[in-house]
Amino acid sequence: MAVYQLDEDEIYFPRPELADDDGLLAVGGDLSVERLLLAYTNGIFPWYNADQPIMWWCPHERFIIRPDKIHVSHSLRKFIKKHKVDVMYNRDFADTMHRCRLKREFAEGTWIHDDMENAYGALYDKGYAMSVEAYTDGELAGGLYGVVIGRCFYGESMFSDKVNGSKLALVGLANLLVDNDFVFIDCQFHTDHLESMGGERISYREYMELVNKGMN
Repeated sequence: MAVYQLDEDEIYFPRPELADDDGLLAVGGDLSVERLLLAYTNGIFPWYNADQPIMWWCPHERFIIRPDKIHVSHSLRKFIKKHKVDVMYNRDFADTMHRCRLKREFAEGTWIHDDMENAYGALYDKGYAMSVEAYTDGELAGGLYGVVIGRCFYGESMFSDKVNGSKLALVGLANLLVDNDFVFIDCQFHTDHLESMGGERISYREYMELVNKGMN
């Protein structure tokens, strides 16, 4: 199946259903706020290395967490009881995103490069992104960041500097989203870690029904 080449001067995407089996839909375009908002509200997201053209993905099968279905394991509950846990929101978006980058950059490589940091920083400045930071016993333990549009949270990446750091940030995020009637946390791709936290697979059709619900 052909992969669509996007024009930088026109903000559009081909129909998401036309994505390849692996989810690749299009290449090119730019990372402007307007294009990113159009992408996310149609289940599309950028994911590419710094030496590649911009690649836009829309997997046919989606992986999400419903905020009110977040799973907190027995061991994590015991950990929370033994430690002073605090969760902050938007403590320092740029720092949290950069920490996510550093955790991967020197291990397996990362899609969080300079252009991505600038693009999501612009989203944050416009009120369309947020970060979550978890502290244990007064020290930064982990965090995550993502895109916020309507009552939908599109997760991008997370980091842990201490035991359970990213899990605590995810639980803190879920609690905030429940309080604000959010419909889902988009995990983009399946991981065993996210499945253990309550992640589930749904179809693109079901996914877009949730997106539309979160936009109304």
